[in-house]
Amino acid sequence: MAPNPDIRASDADRDRVAASLRDHCGEGRITVDELQERLEAVYGAKTVGELQEVTADLPEEDLYQLPVPASQPKSTASPARVPSRELDITGNRAMWAAWATVGGINFTIWLIIALSTGWLYPWWVWVVGPWGAILLVRTLFGNRSDGC
Repeated sequence: MAPNPDIRASDADRDRVAASLRDHCGEGRITVDELQERLEAVYGAKTVGELQEVTADLPEEDLYQLPVPASQPKSTASPARVPSRELDITGNRAMWAAWATVGGINFTIWLIIALSTGWLYPWWVWVVGPWGAILLVRTLFGNRSDGC
């Protein structure tokens, strides 16, 4: 339901419309001169109806962010995507770095305890061993969840 145009506008209403106008100017729908004129009208507006008049010729949503209707042909331009191989390399590096960090911390704790109390069972192997084996298999054979 549309608000009554005779209701008094609040400062928050004016600020919201002003921000929207700045966005439209940034997207090229209105010029900087038009922006200045409309901002003066916005901050001089007393009612919601006056604010609606300032933005009546502008869309409420960014038209490029809306989904394409099924009846409309889709654009032939493909969206910019990062190649999946590049993501795999970056992801593998991050996983190996986490493995090395956790392994180093566990080994250091084990070493401090072993040096202060004598020989100690190398429990840290059970932390880094299985994890490292899984990472090695994933790195060598890749992530096959994409169906390829």
